[in-house]
Amino acid sequence: MSNIIETNSTTILLVDDEKILVELMSKRLITRNYIVFTASSGIEALEVLKTNKTIDIVILDVKMAGMDGIETLKLIKKSYPLVEVIMLTGYPQVDDAIDCMRFGAYDYLKKVVDFDNLLVKITLAKQKKLTGEENALK
Repeated sequence: MSNIIETNSTTILLVDDEKILVELMSKRLITRNYIVFTASSGIEALEVLKTNKTIDIVILDVKMAGMDGIETLKLIKKSYPLVEVIMLTGYPQVDDAIDCMRFGAYDYLKKVVDFDNLLVKITLAKQKKLTGEENALK
């Protein structure tokens, strides 16, 4: 399957209720040739995933109004187990980190994230997703 997918095409869904953060991060990712979708809530993120099967990675805020990021993570991994999820939080807490990893998050990062570090995490998460797809085909 990996030879069908262009190695440089990674599709990301950014989910955060902070509109400015989503806009800034989207622009930075798009300039690096990522395909980016956005959502401002967990419910909206699930709708985007339902209508777009090419999403590789979700970058998801932990604390959001309505359905929080941890609940959204659980639903994403239940319906789209191969999609990798990187959790972002402005308020890191050990209990949240443990829950995120237990429910299948790829990583848990502080929201004022070093962008180069985030790019590395995206690359590694995409590699993990491709491996999972290849294993599913075997």
